Amino acid sequence: MTGPGPGPASDAPSLTGGPAAADGRSASGGPSTVAGPSALAGPTVTGGDARTPVPAPPAPDARRRVPRTDAVLRDPRLAAAVGRLGPGPVKAAVRQAQERARHGVLDPERVADEAVALLPRTAGGLRPVINATGVLLHTNLGRAPLSAAARQAVQDAAGPTDVELDLPTGARARRGRSALDALRARVPSAAAAHVVNNGAAALVLAATALAGGREIVISRGEMVEIGDGFRLPDLLVSTGARLREVGTTNRTSAADYADAVGPDTGFVLKVHPSNFRVTGFTRAPATAELASLGVPLVVDIGSGLLAPHPLLPDEPDAATELRAGASLVTASGDKLLGGPQCGLLLGDGDLVRALARHPLARALRVDKLTLAALEATLTGPATPTAEALTADPRDLTRRAERLAAALSTAGIDARSVPSAATVGGGGAPGVTLPSAALSLPEPYAVALRTGEVPVVGRLEAGRCLLDLRAVPAEDDERLAGAVRAAEGGPR
Repeated sequence: MTGPGPGPASDAPSLTGGPAAADGRSASGGPSTVAGPSALAGPTVTGGDARTPVPAPPAPDARRRVPRTDAVLRDPRLAAAVGRLGPGPVKAAVRQAQERARHGVLDPERVADEAVALLPRTAGGLRPVINATGVLLHTNLGRAPLSAAARQAVQDAAGPTDVELDLPTGARARRGRSALDALRARVPSAAAAHVVNNGAAALVLAATALAGGREIVISRGEMVEIGDGFRLPDLLVSTGARLREVGTTNRTSAADYADAVGPDTGFVLKVHPSNFRVTGFTRAPATAELASLGVPLVVDIGSGLLAPHPLLPDEPDAATELRAGASLVTASGDKLLGGPQCGLLLGDGDLVRALARHPLARALRVDKLTLAALEATLTGPATPTAEALTADPRDLTRRAERLAAALSTAGIDARSVPSAATVGGGGAPGVTLPSAALSLPEPYAVALRTGEVPVVGRLEAGRCLLDLRAVPAEDDERLAGAVRAAEGGPR
C-alpha cells in the first residue's frame, strides 16, 4: 500500500473534495455546499467524521408580537376615549390597528398610537364643516348655523328641564311656553303661535285639521316642488284634502280664487315660490285681495322672515302678511330666522289653538332641544345668518386679501377675488350679495373637503373659490390652516 490511510477526523474530506475551512470554504478556495445561512448562523456539533450544522431558530412571527386588545385598551389615551366615545368605537379602532399590524403594514409596537389616530372625533357621525360655498343657507350643510346663545341653550336643555313643569307650583305647564311667548313677542300681529318639526309639517297640520276631506284652493303657479323630489301638491293630497286649482302657471287673479270658493272649501292657500322666480307676463293677487273671501287664508312664506328686511324687499314676512289679513302664516325656523329646524304657525288665536289640539300635533311636536334653540334665537344676539346677510363687502375683501397674502407667503397660489353670494335654503331667489373669495387651484376643492377640518367651497372658471360671506371672521385662521394642510393633499 503506497497511499496513506485514513487520517484523523479533522482531516476528513469535505463534500467538495477538500478539508472544510472554518469560514465555510473548502481548502481549495471554493464554497462549501454546507455553508448556507443556517450553517453560518448556528453552532455545529463535532464528532464522528463530519461537522453537523444546527439550523438557527426561526424568526418570531410578527403576528405574535401584536399586543392583545386588553393590553392596548390600558393605554391612558384609549381609556379616556372610552368615556368620551363609548367602548364600541374605541375597540373598533384598536381592532383595525391590530389588523394592520398582522398584515405587516404597521409596526406592532405602534398599535396603540394607530388606534388613537383612528378614533372618531365625536360619538356622532356628523362632521362640522366650514361653509365657504357663498350660499348662506346651504341645505346640504344643515341650513342656518345656530348662534352661540342657541348652542348654549341646547347644552343647558340636554339634561332634565322644566319643559312641561311649573316649578313654583309643581303643576304641569304648557309645553314650550317661553319659546312660544318669545315668538309672539317678535310677531305682535300674531294672536297665537305654535311650533312643529319643520315647515312642511306646518302645512300638513293645517291641511289635515282645516281641510281633511275638503278642498284647498291654490293657484297653479304656486304648486311648487320644495326639494329632494317632494312636491307640495302631493304633500297636501296625502292629508286627505282635495286640491282646487285656479288660474294658470303665470297669471292668477283674485277673481279666480273667489269663483272657486264654496261650501266645501277648507281654506285658500297662498304659497310663496321661494326657490324660483317667474318673470314677464305674470300676475298674482296680494294677500289683502284674498282676505275677504269668507274662508281661512293660509299663507306659506317659506323662508321664515318675521319682519321686513331692507336687503330683501321682495321677500314676504310674517308680520306683514298677518297685518294684510292672513288667517295663518306658516314658515321654517332654520332659514332666514337663523334658528333650528322647525315649522312656525302664527295667526288667529282660535285657529292656532285648534291646530295645537289636533291629534296630529302630538306626532309633529318638537323636542326640548329645539324649543331651547328657538327661544335663544328669538331673544338672543344676532344670528350667524343675520350677520352674514348684512356683512360689509369691504370687510370681506380685506379678509380675503389678508388670507391670500399669508398663504402666498407659504408658496400657495392664493388670490383674493370678487364673488357673488346667495341666500339659498329656498329664500330670496334671484338675490345676489356682493362678496369676496379666496381663489385657489381647482384640485384644492377635493383636498379641502376631505381634510381634517372640512372646507366646502365651489368651482368656478377652473378655480376653487372659498367665499367668505358665510364664514365668520373668527374662522379665518382655521380656514387658512385647512388650506395649508390641503396643500399636500390629493391633486
